[in-house]
Amino acid sequence: MLLERISSPQDVKRLEPETLPELCAEIRRAILTSSASVGGHIGSNLGVVELTVALHRVFDSPTDKLIFDVSHQTYAHKMLTGRASNYLDPAEFGGLSGFTSPDESEHDLFSMGHTSTSVSLACGMAKARDLAGERYNVVAVIGDGSLSGGLAFEGLDNLAELGTGVIVIVNDNGWSIAENHGGLYRNLAELRESEGKAPCNLFRALGLDYRFLAEGNDEAAVERVLAELRGIDHPVVLHLCTTKGAGYEPAAADSESWHHVGPFDIESGAYDVFPRNRCEDTETYAGITGAYLLNRMQADRRVVAISAATPYIMGFTPLRRARAGKQFVDVGIAEEHAVTYAAGLARAGAKPVLGLYGVFMQRAYDEFWHDLCLNSLPAVILDFGSSVFGTADATHLSFFDLALQGALPNLRCLAPVCREEYEAMLDWALAQNERPVVIRVPGNGVVSRPELLAGGVIGAGVVPCSAKVGCTVGEQVLHGEASETVARGGEARDAAFADCAGLPVSFDEPRYQTVRAGGDVAVLALGSFFGLGERVCDALTEQDVTPTLVNPRFATELDERALDSLATSHRVLVTLEDGVLEGGWGEKIARYLGPTAVRVLCYGVHKGFPDRFDAEELLAQNGTTVEAIVADIRSALRDF
Repeated sequence: MLLERISSPQDVKRLEPETLPELCAEIRRAILTSSASVGGHIGSNLGVVELTVALHRVFDSPTDKLIFDVSHQTYAHKMLTGRASNYLDPAEFGGLSGFTSPDESEHDLFSMGHTSTSVSLACGMAKARDLAGERYNVVAVIGDGSLSGGLAFEGLDNLAELGTGVIVIVNDNGWSIAENHGGLYRNLAELRESEGKAPCNLFRALGLDYRFLAEGNDEAAVERVLAELRGIDHPVVLHLCTTKGAGYEPAAADSESWHHVGPFDIESGAYDVFPRNRCEDTETYAGITGAYLLNRMQADRRVVAISAATPYIMGFTPLRRARAGKQFVDVGIAEEHAVTYAAGLARAGAKPVLGLYGVFMQRAYDEFWHDLCLNSLPAVILDFGSSVFGTADATHLSFFDLALQGALPNLRCLAPVCREEYEAMLDWALAQNERPVVIRVPGNGVVSRPELLAGGVIGAGVVPCSAKVGCTVGEQVLHGEASETVARGGEARDAAFADCAGLPVSFDEPRYQTVRAGGDVAVLALGSFFGLGERVCDALTEQDVTPTLVNPRFATELDERALDSLATSHRVLVTLEDGVLEGGWGEKIARYLGPTAVRVLCYGVHKGFPDRFDAEELLAQNGTTVEAIVADIRSALRDF
């Protein structure tokens, strides 16, 4: 096998040209075999095999600088730079990052996994090269889907001004994650159809040199044109046409589905969908969201669902997109535009709902601050995947969102525990007209807890303190109802829930919900960590401590009345949040209660860039387990 004999790009250069088709075939088999076992980005990697081989035959990495936009398409690059065993040996499958990582190899220049950055990085490296009087090639490989990101335009615009030798390879396969959206893609189509000869050329309009190659999956053809461009003294765009999923019929025939899949059967093409990518199943938050929004659209033409190239996270399959028609908008990979677009919609009276991965939401922080929050516009933002149980690559960590959002005025961030709360929060957010609302979609799966909407004290022998929706901590403690609540039985609980059924839940102001009433210890368990809070309380109860359990619901604002009440009746208060501690929700509570005598213990994860971690192990390392939390609580109680 040729691939087994390659330990560096120099080995690739020494191969005879007639052996290269076999090398490309071996790389494709390795991509399929390894990914069939552990999952991965399939379509993008299969599409750039020939390009990657040609790059390493023409250029001299790491002296020449190869920058791959997003870098999710670098499996072949890794194989040709000494890491082939990770794709050939089943014992090593999944051992590498799915993206470039300088920790792995000197041939990987950046840790990166976000889109549209490569041209700007290339501009910086070329400028540093020129200032140092050095001579090497700088090559950026960027997919057509990434061109919709504003940073890509900024980089190309600056590159023309820079005027130095940089090669930008536009890998045009006609796809983003889903289909491309935006006017520039009409021009790319014209260029493809005219083999680069269309009079309208967006790259030339920017002042860039331009070459076109239709045969992007022909290694010899790609190698020839790259050799011609090597050493160029001015910026040039090589517009290269490839096929996403080339060499594997299921992936080539269904580019959207095969962008990123779980383990699959190579022969049949049957694959697992990563849970976060499932959108047909109504028992995922994607499926729930898609069905909910489609129903709202049919009842109200002002409702508009917005995606930034990831429609599946909102449950918008091609069928749902077709049914939604003009009320569904995919802006492409353009989170900044998506947020400001939502602001414009809201200002003109529409009801925008934007679905974003939490990790990509941070790309639009200024637009949140300036366009949504400063103007207090009632857009709804659905924050998906923000959890330690979300993506585990260092490039895609999604648990910084609450620390980022917590400083934004006028923003209300809600953290539901269950599907019933999630839908109630959607109802309220779409009905109100006062402010932008972020709903932090639970990241650890769908649970059903209808009793949480009934006003809220639940559990054996524990019922709502009154038949009022949204009974709060303050109401229970201030009115002396906690002991009564503990004593009341199942019959009263059922009656109270029946009395509350069907009443709307309001989130007009921060109000915490008492779920179990106790003393000494109060556990405030936010959103997807509510289940952890229940387990902590159960463990404390077994040790003869009767804790209070609170469902806070509000992730960036404090219910000061509730906190004041808890501080007067408890010695220890515990916060549980599915995110970073530094700057997070728990720290806000600790700061507020600082002047009081209550001891505040905050649990979550500390800031950092853990890579490809096991969620349970990460939580254990941060002391966020039932056993560790209970031990800390017992110790704190002894200190009083």
